[in-house]
Amino acid sequence: MTQTFLTSITRIADFDNNPYDVRPLDHSVWYSGDYIRTEVTGTRSDLYAVETCSGEMLPVQAGDQVIGALGHREATLEGVGSYENVEHSAMHALTSAGLLGVFTSFSILLPKPLSLSYRGHIVRDGHKVTMKQFAIKGGTHNFAVPTILIIGTSMSAGKTVTGRRICEILSKAGLDVVGAKLTGAGRYRDIASFKRAGAAHVFDFVDVGLPSTVVPEAEFRAAIRPLLTRIDRLHPDFLVAETGASPLEPYNVEAAMQELGDNIVGIMLAASDPYAVVGVEKAFGVKPDLVTGPAANTSAAVALVRKLSDLPAINVIDRGRLPEFAAFLSGLLDRELPVA
Repeated sequence: MTQTFLTSITRIADFDNNPYDVRPLDHSVWYSGDYIRTEVTGTRSDLYAVETCSGEMLPVQAGDQVIGALGHREATLEGVGSYENVEHSAMHALTSAGLLGVFTSFSILLPKPLSLSYRGHIVRDGHKVTMKQFAIKGGTHNFAVPTILIIGTSMSAGKTVTGRRICEILSKAGLDVVGAKLTGAGRYRDIASFKRAGAAHVFDFVDVGLPSTVVPEAEFRAAIRPLLTRIDRLHPDFLVAETGASPLEPYNVEAAMQELGDNIVGIMLAASDPYAVVGVEKAFGVKPDLVTGPAANTSAAVALVRKLSDLPAINVIDRGRLPEFAAFLSGLLDRELPVA
């Protein structure tokens, strides 16, 4: 028996509660953020699973229907693709969250991606349904929340784990924390883990109608400002903000940092290895306050980070190092942060 899956990129929409139609549309009117329905095809692999609106991963099989959104992805370790490369109806899930298009470059280290066939756009009253119709809207741009920013040397460098640890430490100290992922490709489980770690509210770019932040800079800035305004109105003590990918990839990390401006009170760099720390420093011109991720996995790695960059490094994956991390944050933020 086949099923219809609403991927997590549809979590801002109302497809559970309100009816819709499905109609094939000519490629000339396709655009990033359009909601579409697809059918699972091909031979099942370990990547034949989708992330639902709750963040749960569920397996899919040929014949199942998957609703997601058109978009772009440029991941250094996994794959590059876009809806603009779709020919006829053959597609891929660019992420399990329902970012849809066609891979033009894909890692040979991974199983075959989830293959799909375009069945049509989600439409109502003859008009296509898009992510922007459900996006957070903003008026006057205003943001003045102290922000701990997490950047990385690449994807899968430990940014989300670092953010979770910060949310846990700050919330246990009785502080009101908002967690956000400002750039990347749509995936809900990252920011959902911030909430489980103690963040009172969580947001990402999906909330402002972007399936990924591989979009023109002006479009990104116009979308992210209402999100920052919404966060500001919550009056949290701190924003813990993760940026997906790395500053030099086309995800608008630099624009996000500029939008945060002088509100950044600390920068954590999640690095894949000690030499990557130097690469980001020199190529992007940023001096982080702390290095985390695999670059801090062992005492040898920590020593090499210090030798190459004169920066401290803490292995935040190891819960036994949380007191050390809390002490570091206490000094950085100039407030006592006990660890329970």
